[in-house]
Amino acid sequence: MSETVLLDRHEKTALLTLNRPERLNALNYATNDLILRYLDELERDDAVQAIIITGAGRRAFSAGGDIHEFSRSIAAGPDIAVREFCRRGQAMTARLEAFPKPIIAAVNGLAYGGGCEIAEAVHLAVAADTAVFAKPEINLGIPPTFGGTQRLPRLAGRKRALELLLTGDPFTAERAYELGLVNKVVAPEAVLDTAFELAGRIQRHSPLAAARILTAVTRGLNTSIDEGLQIEREQFARMAPTRDAREGLDAWIERRMPTYDGG
Repeated sequence: MSETVLLDRHEKTALLTLNRPERLNALNYATNDLILRYLDELERDDAVQAIIITGAGRRAFSAGGDIHEFSRSIAAGPDIAVREFCRRGQAMTARLEAFPKPIIAAVNGLAYGGGCEIAEAVHLAVAADTAVFAKPEINLGIPPTFGGTQRLPRLAGRKRALELLLTGDPFTAERAYELGLVNKVVAPEAVLDTAFELAGRIQRHSPLAAARILTAVTRGLNTSIDEGLQIEREQFARMAPTRDAREGLDAWIERRMPTYDGG
């Protein structure tokens, strides 16, 4: 049996590929758990400075949760359904959102339900112009369960998010761009290359500074401005004594390119 998620390393960038193309890369429990396991591994790997997540095949990034699997959990009662399905999916998207290294979604096809929620949770996203997004859980008689009722309104605004959540209607990659769900829309054959190019632009800089920015934005986004500014000060204070901060300042003063060592 093949792995439901593939991990490949490309110098400073790790590529995670959702690998159930025959099921449109649906997120079964094994897939959720393996994503979390790989994220733990990649956080510890100092050689990896960015992660790209995509889907196997040409049809789908991910069609969402595995309905056959989670329907059995729902049939077993709400306590089991929350524990096996909802908490598991929320833990995965929360981990993606709070990860201390940049994560880029390369959305190569359908991004429905949980697949859309991954795109909402990660830091950056590139989509094929043929990709289609949807929040279709209402068609199954349930609300989203991997954070979609919370992150999409924060990205797109309350009324625009509610239209998508309450109708379940699919929407295009261009619409996802307009809503702030993706950063760029490109031709299908350019999705991965664009994601790697974006990762490379980030990797020119200090990985420690990137981590401090990610933490400040993620933690501060849903706080008051005063609390957010305190978080920003804390992250600056952590960065100020590092070698990378000294190198960045020295390089600017000396008019040369900096060389960061992550220390």
